[in-house]
Amino acid sequence: VQLQASGGGLVQAGGSLKLSCAASGFVFNLFTMDWYRQAPGKERELVASITPGGTTTYVDSAKGRFTISRDNGRRRLYLQMNSLRPEDAGLYLCKVKYRGSDRWGQGTLVTVSS
Repeated sequence: VQLQASGGGLVQAGGSLKLSCAASGFVFNLFTMDWYRQAPGKERELVASITPGGTTTYVDSAKGRFTISRDNGRRRLYLQMNSLRPEDAGLYLCKVKYRGSDRWGQGTLVTVSS
């Protein structure tokens, strides 16, 4: 199982970023996929999830601003982030629970300047 996140960067508050996670080594369309955020000094937080059928859930702070999506044909997971705030900054990681174990990508860093 391999997960490769990309798309992070430096953005001004109010701006947008689209994160991408390329998946390999498992049957992507059968698994729920998650985006997590790891901010300095804080616990890793689940930001959004998407089921194989496309049902999505979000942490309250992301509702109305972030959109998680997936392209099963391309084996890619996405996170569109709009109206970014400084508190959205952190390392964003994609995750899949595969055979009972959490598998993580290396993450992509999002920095939001105020």
